Amino acid sequence: MNAVTITTKGQITLRKELLRHLGVHPGDKISLDKLPDGRIAIRPVTQTGKISDVFGMLKREGQPPVSIEDMNEVIKKGWAGER
Repeated sequence: MNAVTITTKGQITLRKELLRHLGVHPGDKISLDKLPDGRIAIRPVTQTGKISDVFGMLKREGQPPVSIEDMNEVIKKGWAGER
Protein backbone atom coordinates (compact mmCIF):
# COMPACT_ATOMS: atom_id res chain seq x y z
CA MET A 1 0.00 0.00 0.00
CA ASN A 2 1.25 3.47 -0.90
CA ALA A 3 0.18 5.97 1.75
CA VAL A 4 0.36 9.67 0.95
CA THR A 5 0.14 12.71 3.22
CA ILE A 6 -2.39 15.46 2.61
CA THR A 7 -0.90 18.97 2.83
CA THR A 8 -2.62 21.90 4.52
CA LYS A 9 -3.69 22.99 1.02
CA GLY A 10 -5.42 19.62 0.49
CA GLN A 11 -2.81 18.42 -2.02
CA ILE A 12 -1.11 15.05 -2.36
CA THR A 13 2.03 13.92 -4.14
CA LEU A 14 2.15 10.60 -6.00
CA ARG A 15 5.36 8.60 -6.03
CA LYS A 16 7.32 8.33 -9.28
CA GLU A 17 6.64 4.59 -9.48
CA LEU A 18 2.88 5.25 -9.53
CA LEU A 19 3.25 7.96 -12.17
CA ARG A 20 5.37 5.60 -14.28
CA HIS A 21 2.71 2.91 -13.85
CA LEU A 22 0.12 5.36 -15.20
CA GLY A 23 2.48 6.38 -18.02
CA VAL A 24 2.20 10.09 -17.19
CA HIS A 25 4.86 12.78 -17.23
CA PRO A 26 5.12 16.35 -15.91
CA GLY A 27 2.42 18.46 -17.55
CA ASP A 28 0.15 15.49 -18.32
CA LYS A 29 -3.31 15.30 -16.81
CA ILE A 30 -4.92 12.54 -14.77
CA SER A 31 -8.59 11.88 -14.10
CA LEU A 32 -10.05 11.00 -10.70
CA ASP A 33 -13.34 9.11 -10.57
CA LYS A 34 -15.35 8.57 -7.38
CA LEU A 35 -16.46 4.96 -7.07
CA PRO A 36 -19.65 3.95 -5.23
CA ASP A 37 -17.76 2.13 -2.46
CA GLY A 38 -15.82 5.26 -1.40
CA ARG A 39 -12.67 4.54 -3.42
CA ILE A 40 -11.21 6.76 -6.12
CA ALA A 41 -9.95 5.50 -9.48
CA ILE A 42 -7.00 7.35 -11.07
CA ARG A 43 -6.33 7.13 -14.79
CA PRO A 44 -4.37 9.18 -17.33
CA VAL A 45 -6.32 11.57 -19.55
CA THR A 46 -5.73 10.61 -23.17
CA GLN A 47 -5.32 13.22 -25.90
CA THR A 48 -8.41 13.55 -28.07
CA GLY A 49 -6.96 15.73 -30.82
CA LYS A 50 -5.94 14.63 -34.28
CA ILE A 51 -2.79 15.54 -36.18
CA SER A 52 -4.99 17.20 -38.80
CA ASP A 53 -6.06 19.75 -36.16
CA VAL A 54 -2.72 21.56 -36.65
CA PHE A 55 -3.01 21.90 -40.43
CA GLY A 56 -3.19 25.55 -41.40
CA MET A 57 -2.47 26.92 -37.94
CA LEU A 58 0.45 29.04 -39.22
CA LYS A 59 -1.47 30.45 -42.19
CA ARG A 60 -2.03 34.20 -42.07
CA GLU A 61 -5.09 35.98 -43.45
CA GLY A 62 -4.65 36.75 -47.16
CA GLN A 63 -1.43 34.71 -47.42
CA PRO A 64 -1.36 32.48 -50.51
CA PRO A 65 -0.49 28.81 -49.98
CA VAL A 66 3.14 27.78 -50.51
CA SER A 67 3.85 24.82 -52.78
CA ILE A 68 6.12 21.93 -51.82
CA GLU A 69 8.46 22.97 -54.62
CA ASP A 70 8.75 26.50 -53.18
CA MET A 71 9.38 25.09 -49.71
CA ASN A 72 12.09 22.77 -51.04
CA GLU A 73 13.78 25.68 -52.85
CA VAL A 74 13.86 27.79 -49.66
CA ILE A 75 15.23 24.82 -47.70
CA LYS A 76 17.92 24.20 -50.32
CA LYS A 77 19.01 27.84 -50.22
CA GLY A 78 19.04 27.79 -46.42
CA TRP A 79 21.32 24.76 -46.33
CA ALA A 80 23.60 26.44 -48.88
CA GLY A 81 23.84 29.53 -46.67
CA GLU A 82 22.02 31.72 -49.19
CA ARG A 83 19.23 34.17 -48.39
